[in-house]
Amino acid sequence: MTLLAFIFFAYLIGSIPFALISSWIFKLPDPRTYGSKNPGATNVLRSGKKVAAVLTLIGDAGKGWLAIVLAYSFAPSWNMGDDAVAAAALAVFLGHVFPIFLHFHGGKGVATAVGVLLGLNPILGLLAIATWIAVAVISRYSSLSALIAATLAPVYAYFFFGFALNTLAVLLMACMLIWRHQANITNLITGKESRIGQKKPPA
Repeated sequence: MTLLAFIFFAYLIGSIPFALISSWIFKLPDPRTYGSKNPGATNVLRSGKKVAAVLTLIGDAGKGWLAIVLAYSFAPSWNMGDDAVAAAALAVFLGHVFPIFLHFHGGKGVATAVGVLLGLNPILGLLAIATWIAVAVISRYSSLSALIAATLAPVYAYFFFGFALNTLAVLLMACMLIWRHQANITNLITGKESRIGQKKPPA
């Protein structure tokens, strides 16, 4: 029952829609109405308001980090260990992807996954961020950066945790991230994918 409480609370944290919150603060259109229609930092950036995109990025990553920190902090006192941490990791990620507050239509989960990795192990998270930045600088494609970082994240996790529940959680998140980028993969292959910072006006 306690593990279910961990999962439910982490899911609610993940469901907080920072893309909509930051858009509301800066009086921007709903990010679900323009660009990729994805409530995430990359799409908010297409509004032309960089501060709103940064706020979205920090919020989405922060909720992933917070869920893991809370799990690490409280799980031992309730006689739980890596099972609670791994469950919280998946729950907060799925909360962002399928948020109850947005009728289960959320973002792709890249920033939240990074926050989870930072919470699991700061160096693991920094490795994923460095991978994303390196690919982004070279290609200028956010989606390609996310896909490569997601592919390598379970490999990085293995070196820190070995064959453990945390590694399995990272692997499952990576698979979900890649699945959520199906349209982007098609666009990359056909040359239709938008580059970072390329503005798409509201429809």
